[in-house]
Amino acid sequence: MPAQDRTRPRAPRPRALLALTGAAALLLPALASCGEGPAGSGPGAGGAAGAASPAPTGDVLAAVGKKPALTKLLPAEIRARGTLRIASSVGAPPSAYFPDASAKQPVGLDIDIADAAAKVLGVRLVRQEAGFDAILPALGSGKYDLGTGNFGVTDERRRTIDFVTYINDGQGFAVSKQNTGQKKITSLLQLCGKNVGVGAGTTFEATLNARKAQCGRAGKKPYQVKVYSDNGSALTSLQQGRIDITMSTINGLRYQASQPAAGVRFLGEFQRLDVGFALKKGSPLAKPLKAAVDELIADGTYARILDKWGVRGSAIRHSQISPPELAAEHPAAAR
Repeated sequence: MPAQDRTRPRAPRPRALLALTGAAALLLPALASCGEGPAGSGPGAGGAAGAASPAPTGDVLAAVGKKPALTKLLPAEIRARGTLRIASSVGAPPSAYFPDASAKQPVGLDIDIADAAAKVLGVRLVRQEAGFDAILPALGSGKYDLGTGNFGVTDERRRTIDFVTYINDGQGFAVSKQNTGQKKITSLLQLCGKNVGVGAGTTFEATLNARKAQCGRAGKKPYQVKVYSDNGSALTSLQQGRIDITMSTINGLRYQASQPAAGVRFLGEFQRLDVGFALKKGSPLAKPLKAAVDELIADGTYARILDKWGVRGSAIRHSQISPPELAAEHPAAAR
């Protein structure tokens, strides 16, 4: 894509992620069955179980162009160099992933949103892959201007990081399809005595560890938090019965549950969280990025991107800078 510089150092892809490529998580993100995209045109339009499929087709960013008024909001240094250095955590669809094992460029919702924002601001993105748990610390050093990785906005993170929101995703649970008895999780007490898989450095790990003591107070055996470096490893452990349940993003788990090869059953939403671009605390990029997202919402590009990835249910009405955490265990209250 002309608005983005794709020549950047490549981080080695974890073996578990490549294994997942051949299984479920790198299949076409099939969420159209949830009623969030036109049949046959959005995610889910094909793909054999156990084989990689291409990303949704169609250039939804073709009409996006530079808005000089927004470019003027950028810091003088960035206007002069004409680039933004972005660290992207590439994990699983629909956020950011490789459509097949040989793909050189990642695709996904995070990729399209960042590309569109850069085009509106009139700058090129210089993208570098980085581990999810490495991006936030690196922002403070100035190594990157911003980061993406489906970063949920929490009060803890807001102490040291600024966020510019672009979607409302959140936390959910899934089990193996063989587990037909597990009901929707509405309280963490339902996890007591179970092994729960999460990604390292995520809000899921933080949420579970912070509330782990409630099982003991209720006279129940504590749940055990099993931490994995990537979604592929967690999914494999769930399939093999090494964990009872996994906690991850709502949109990601919905995608996995839509893939027959994944063998996953989505248990529904647990807690909604705003998701945003991550920036160094006090970054002068916050206001221009917010203006860019709001422009994309206003001109219809945002809706086209969400439709492409089948996540219209996660749309926001306008972007915010570091809003308070949506702290509620019940989705209706968290929205």
